[in-house]
Amino acid sequence: RVYKGVLPSSKSEVAVERVSHGSRQGMREFIAKIVSLGRLRHRNLVQLLGYCRRQGKLLLVYDYMPNGSLEKFLHDQAMPTLDWATRFRIIKGVASGLLYLHEDWEQVVIHRDIKASNVLLDNELIGRLGDFGLARLYDHGTDPQTTHVVGTMGYLAPELARTGKATTIT
Repeated sequence: RVYKGVLPSSKSEVAVERVSHGSRQGMREFIAKIVSLGRLRHRNLVQLLGYCRRQGKLLLVYDYMPNGSLEKFLHDQAMPTLDWATRFRIIKGVASGLLYLHEDWEQVVIHRDIKASNVLLDNELIGRLGDFGLARLYDHGTDPQTTHVVGTMGYLAPELARTGKATTIT
């Protein structure tokens, strides 16, 4: 569940996600991943600003995206229709973010759940990729070890179906 919040010191609007995680070992790994992903810096990624852990619960604090998700604009009849230029700018931004994740950051980040509901829109309708809950990090030049398919059912790259390994190609 995600809530809107306001930071008292700066009056900045933020999104606060409450995440629960099971085992202590899993929690340590989860926090390590959050710390790594918190170092991602790209204009087309939702920025993780910080986190707090208390009593087995995690609160993640992100940039607030006032226009919600791309899915809302594509499927909610109450929302205005996005023109093709805006749609193209959004998807071009997401592609730029993916290029950063796959090739330009210190490690390779495989998101594993790209879909319209994970593309969030800022106040200028700039697309930003969010929800890195299923993401995996790899060193450049190594072979991803993922052996099972995760994420939302939909399009599945033939290579992923055949090998079971998520890569920058799939």
